[in-house]
This record gives sequence, structure tokens and C-alpha cells, in this order.
Amino acid sequence: MNSPHNPSRRSVVRTLAGLSLVCAAPVWAQPSKAPRVPTVAQIVDTSTSQIDVSKDFLVGSRAAWQEINSRGGLQGTPVKHLVLEVDGSAASLRSAVELLKNEAHCVALFGTAGDRAASQLVGILGRELPELAHVAPWLQNVEAVASSSTFTIFASRQEQIAHAIKSLSVMGISQVGAVYGSAAEHTAYKADLQQVAKALKLSIVSYTTPGDLRDLAQSLHADSPRVLLFVGGTPELVRFSQGVEKQEVQRYIIAMSDVNLQSIQQMGMSRFTPMIATQVVPMVNSSLPIVRAYRAALGKFFDEPPTPLSLAGYMSARYTHEVLQGMDGTINRANALQAFARRSAVDLGGFRIAPDARSRGTAYVTQSMIAADGRLIG
Repeated sequence: MNSPHNPSRRSVVRTLAGLSLVCAAPVWAQPSKAPRVPTVAQIVDTSTSQIDVSKDFLVGSRAAWQEINSRGGLQGTPVKHLVLEVDGSAASLRSAVELLKNEAHCVALFGTAGDRAASQLVGILGRELPELAHVAPWLQNVEAVASSSTFTIFASRQEQIAHAIKSLSVMGISQVGAVYGSAAEHTAYKADLQQVAKALKLSIVSYTTPGDLRDLAQSLHADSPRVLLFVGGTPELVRFSQGVEKQEVQRYIIAMSDVNLQSIQQMGMSRFTPMIATQVVPMVNSSLPIVRAYRAALGKFFDEPPTPLSLAGYMSARYTHEVLQGMDGTINRANALQAFARRSAVDLGGFRIAPDARSRGTAYVTQSMIAADGRLIG
């Protein structure tokens, strides 16, 4: 049974529904006699296609800030972790930014999840709120450095694909397929993946359908690429994999790190099609100090199993705190932006982040093979 201090995954997801932009505004507007505390904001996309990523990422972030505040907060002051729920549309993202403009005590925006929301926010913040640091978002796009106020730390989709393809190089790969879970993913990511393929000297064949992904999978023929990069949500990936298993030709599916591995295991992927899942964080059973700290915090504050996505949320918050802790002068938005702009190297419990003007600070990628019985290998 879950204790009041250890909410279940369902209760966390239900809580998301109460953290809407409409609910957030009165909290800021109401006068209070209590001193205002430094605030870090987090925008999470809870639309149907993104909730599978956002819910785990948010759990990890919350665990981190509860742990941080239990140990003194930011320079001895507790930190307010403010979550803003959006539906992924440009209008909802702009509404969130408008609220942040009027919240003077918000010193940084961190851990935006998922990828589409983070990508859109890079442009919106660059135009409308460039003085607010946008830190460690769940941003897979290779064009993430388009804004001088966005500070990424996780490896890009290009680096994930390169790592996965390298592991399959013994097969003599010269062509890959790109399967998009929906028309929205196709529109958002086609150019990105074409750029990745060109850099890796691969030809690429794109697949999308307005219908059932299982039917799309079954329409593949003998000459279709054997290695398929899947860009889309977890339910769509499972559906596609179940169609691929009916094929006579052995194929390999490469899933990017923005799918939820735990959900794939629970939903029942194909038993016959090897699936390689890239990850941009260490394995959750790693002995690295940052991972041990994550498991301890997750066990203390939430009744949740460790997952790569919640580890990423935890690391996003811990990196944000580490840089803010070392800022000069008053804890405010301007000094926070300067602290991140210095791009100093940070050793996050054995996970080194050394960003500069041209890089994310790490190209760390590992991968797991999802076995026929659902176990993660690697």
C-alpha cells in the first residue's frame, strides 16, 4: 500500500491534471506575507502522445527537488518547483511563457518535456523571453543550439542514431527506414532525420500512414530496409512492432530515447523482432554515484520503479541546481543566465557534463536490447 509520502504513478498522473496554467496563475497573483522563494519552473507536455514521456520525467524531477530542499535548497533557501502543464500547442506554450514573464522570482526554466514542446520553446523563448535560462530540456533535435539561452545536456537524436547504427555496422548497413508514428512526427522530424542520414552517409526511406501502423508494417516488402528507425509514441511503436513480426524478413527496430521502456515491456511488444532502445543517461542499475542517489531519492519520495526517463528528469534537476548553487551574487534571473552561459564543466556524480558554445556537453549514449520476454539486456 502506498503511504501518503509515496504516491503511485496513477496519483502522479492525476496530479498533472491539476497543474494547469489556469490553476497556476492565481497562485502567483495572490498576495502573501511569507517571503518569496526562488522558483524553478518546468513545462511538461501532457498531451496524449507525450504523457508517456512527461510523467516519468516529472517524477524524477520532483524527487530531485524534494531531495535538494531536504538538504538545504539553493544557497540555504528552499526552492519552489513550479510545474506548468501544456497541451503541446503553440498557444499553450505561449501562455506558459507569458506567465513566466510576470514571475520575477522564477530564476530558470528547466527540464521541459517532451521533445516537441522543448523544440517549440527554443524559438518562443529566444524571441519573447531570452533573459530566462532554459536548462536541460528533453530536447532531441539537432538544431538545439539555435538559442543562446537554451542549455542542453542530453545527447541528440543524431548521436543516438549514430551509436545504434555503429552497433549494427557488421551488417553492412547502407540504407535505413524512418517510420513515423503520426503525420505530426513526420512533419516535425523528417528534415531532422534526413540530415542525420546524410551525415552518416546513409540513404533513408520514410514511412508514414494515416491508418493503422500494424498495416503499414505488414506492407513492407523484401527490399524494404532491414533497420527501421521509429519516431513516435510508445503505443504506436508497440503496434508497429506487432505488425513487423508477421514479416518473413528479419528486421531491427531502433527506438529513440523518448519512448518509455517500462510501458513497452508492459504493453507487449513483438516477440520476434529485435528492438534496440537508445538511452542518453546511464543504466538505471549503474553504480555511478548519481544513479545511486537517484534510486535512493526515488525510493524515499515515490513508490516508483527506476526508469531511464525519470533518471533523466532527476539529472536535469540536479544539473540545474549544481549550476545555480555556484552563481555569483543575488539569486535572480540575470545571474542565473550568466551562470549557465559560462558553460562550466560539471561532474554530476560521475556523469561529466562539459558543454561549450557548440556542444551539449555530452554525447553519452548507451543502448538496451529488449528481449522476447520483455527483459532489458545491456
